[in-house]
This record gives sequence, structure tokens and C-alpha cells, in this order.
Amino acid sequence: MSRVRGFTLIELMVTVAIVAILAAIAVPSYTRYAYRARRSEGQQLLQNIAMAEERFYSTNNRYGSLAEVGFNNTASPNGYYLADIPASASTSSQSFTVEAVPQGVQASDACQTLTLNAAGKKMPDPSDSASNSNGSCW
Repeated sequence: MSRVRGFTLIELMVTVAIVAILAAIAVPSYTRYAYRARRSEGQQLLQNIAMAEERFYSTNNRYGSLAEVGFNNTASPNGYYLADIPASASTSSQSFTVEAVPQGVQASDACQTLTLNAAGKKMPDPSDSASNSNGSCW
């Protein structure tokens, strides 16, 4: 009588269970990493706008709108963030506040909207551990 080789159902089920447990650990970790990686695009957008605002200020003695400082396209390079001057920000020519609003897949990031003002204050606050549940927002 020849011997049949192969896997039993129990062996296959144990293998499937192990793969499922590993996937349950790896997928959320990868997702958080992807959010943090895409967040750098919003940070870079805000810092580029802040530098443009400071250059504009040195020439005109006031801060300008996004269009005045050369940001006609306010989307980040891959479209994960959209720059905007919030309506609640003061319209003073001696200060500015700009925010990067997450778009598309980045919209469910725990940090949500990133904000930078003329004084260099970043929101969500980098020192606030409650707002950094998904890694440091800044």
C-alpha cells in the first residue's frame, strides 16, 4: 500500500491562524507608518509657505496671501495635503497662519490638520502627548 503525503486539515488551520495573527499585528503598524510618512509632505508644504511668507515680508513689510507669495497651486506634490489660510486667522499684515488640511487617504490620520504661524508655533503641539497618538505630528 502506498503512503499518501500531504497536510492534514488541522495543520492547515494552524498555519492560517498563525498568518492571521501576524497580519493583525503587522497591518495596523504599517498603516501608522504610512500616515507618518505622508505627514512629512504636509509639514514640508507648510515650511515652504512659511519661507515664502518671510521672503515676501522682507520685501514688502507685510505678509501676503498664498497667491501673492507664489503658491497658486496649494496642493502638496502627491495631493495628500491642501494648504489654506484658515478663516479664523487674523488678517493682520504682521502675522500669518497657514494650515495643511489632509486629503484623500490621509484624511483619517490622527493628527488631522497641521498648522504653522509666523511665530513658528506648530499645531497639533509637538510636546502634547495626547495629540501624538500616531507618532509625533511634527
